[in-house]
Amino acid sequence: MSDKLNSNRAPEPVGLYPHARKVGNLLFLSGVGPRERGTKNIPGVELDGEGNILTYDIEAQCHSVFKNVKLILEDSGSSWDQLVDVTVFLTNMKADFKTYNRIYAEYFKDNQPCRTTVEINSLPTPIAIELKCIATI
Repeated sequence: MSDKLNSNRAPEPVGLYPHARKVGNLLFLSGVGPRERGTKNIPGVELDGEGNILTYDIEAQCHSVFKNVKLILEDSGSSWDQLVDVTVFLTNMKADFKTYNRIYAEYFKDNQPCRTTVEINSLPTPIAIELKCIATI
């Protein structure tokens, strides 16, 4: 049995899924991006009239996605220091990995969960980074 959990502070899911599910003492987060709650605004992203990415700031997106993960963790009864596994999806590893890795090290200097970082072709919204996380409760 599991409990579906949603944060009132993190961006709304873009599909039919919860922010997180609690199973035993584990918390599984759905993919979390850098969008802002209540808007389609993505920090650091400039779009053309058709919704295509013109420019983006990976640093702004990293800070925003880490903030969103933290909000979901807290609203689900967990915390940043209880993260045990993080999967990171980047849409441009060559251009963004160095900046992302530097910012990641700032956020995870005290807690160092297992981490996997992969490059993918695209994400469902015009974002450059998404996180999939597992934490304890």
